[in-house]
Amino acid sequence: MRIHSIAARIALLAGATTMAVAGCRSLPPSKPEALWTVEEGRGAVVYRQKCAKCHRPNDTRPLNGPGLQAITKEKAMPSGTPPSDERMTYVILHGRNMMPATQLTDDQLSDLLAYLHTL
Repeated sequence: MRIHSIAARIALLAGATTMAVAGCRSLPPSKPEALWTVEEGRGAVVYRQKCAKCHRPNDTRPLNGPGLQAITKEKAMPSGTPPSDERMTYVILHGRNMMPATQLTDDQLSDLLAYLHTL
């Protein structure tokens, strides 16, 4: 009887795991670096200098802040707001919660936004 109970629990767990995995959706891949524009390449440099210590570019796992893969392709950013260029600009320049404000020139900001669209 006990073996049957264990087998039933394993079967139940296996079914739940299969449903959880099936329910997960994969994020769109990032644009390959070889296809970046000059602006996107400059934005990647700004990202490495100003953002990479807190945000992972190629997945959504948090570092010190949320991972940013597909950030512009999602309906909402981790804050719940739409990932419009205007909203991302505001968060980048003014900060939010634990994220400090980041000082960038207009060109750096434009390049960074272009790069974020490649993620």
